[in-house]
Amino acid sequence: MLKQFFLLSSGADRNLLKDCSEGEQTKFIGIGATVFFTAVMAFIASSYALFTVFDNPYIAMGFGVIWSLLIFNLDRFIVSTIRKRDPFWKELLQATPRIILAVIIAIVISKPLEIKVFEKEINTVLLKEKNAMALSNKKELAQYFATDLDKNKTQTDSLKSEIIRKEKEVNALYLIYITEAEGTKGTMKLGKGPVFAEKIAKHDLANAELDTLRKNNLSKIALLEKKSETLQNDLNKKISQTQPIIEHFDGLMARINALNKLPWLPSLFIMLLFLAIETSPIIAKLLSPKGEYDFKQAEIETALQATLAQHKYQRDLLVKTSASMHDKVYADIADDTKLHDLQRRKATELLELQAHSFVDKQKKTL
Repeated sequence: MLKQFFLLSSGADRNLLKDCSEGEQTKFIGIGATVFFTAVMAFIASSYALFTVFDNPYIAMGFGVIWSLLIFNLDRFIVSTIRKRDPFWKELLQATPRIILAVIIAIVISKPLEIKVFEKEINTVLLKEKNAMALSNKKELAQYFATDLDKNKTQTDSLKSEIIRKEKEVNALYLIYITEAEGTKGTMKLGKGPVFAEKIAKHDLANAELDTLRKNNLSKIALLEKKSETLQNDLNKKISQTQPIIEHFDGLMARINALNKLPWLPSLFIMLLFLAIETSPIIAKLLSPKGEYDFKQAEIETALQATLAQHKYQRDLLVKTSASMHDKVYADIADDTKLHDLQRRKATELLELQAHSFVDKQKKTL
């Protein structure tokens, strides 16, 4: 069962191989197995690659089956269409387009598996890129809101400075009237005289102005702080909205770019491995000498070519002979006097009928 399946995978004519030796059959079983396992690797690679796109294993596996069947059919076609020819350069020229196609298929298959093999290293690169993107995003959003936040902070600081300056003024007036009462400064007289009353009045007026200023400025500061809080909340909301986009920055293209930032030598070895697997059936057929199967296949093809050439020659000869015979027959008919007299009589009758018909039409017109 498995043997027949691998022979089917090789694209060889099983009726011809049935009468060939075991060694010849083994060669094509190996070619078919290589084609089959290449399709299996294509299924694994495409399923993983599409899983990074759709995040759904069933969809990824469905497309993976289709892709693996396509690769299986292409490889089977490539191997089955190579014919062994006597001059090696003709055989190589015939196989060159197929080798190029096999190289393309190998690269396509190997890339997703490279991503899987170096997944941990790629995740490290992606983590650094995500952190850099998150910091850059926060910086850009902060710059976007910075003007309004700085303006609010400047206004708030200005209002607070006004209160502080007024408080210093009130404290200075307080010291002035206290020292006047103690007699340590001012008039240098102990007690509460007229100068003391004047100075305490100035203090009380300034203190009342301070209370009014504090009330008004604190009200404005509260509004500005509320506005600043709203702006900060908007900034945090924008950051939280954009963060999931950055967190999901791990799609197929991002992983390929991250893979390209890793050392290229290990990735090259994996690609060369798949290249060797993909091109091995073609190389095996190119390097192997003509076998029993190739001779039988060439015999059938040459026999068919000879039969087709013979049939074409016979058809061409039949056409030439038939044309020659018809030329002779019609030449003999042209020399037949009886047929000539009959044709003349019939033509005379036809002309007479046409003349009578013309006369009848003219009479009706008159």
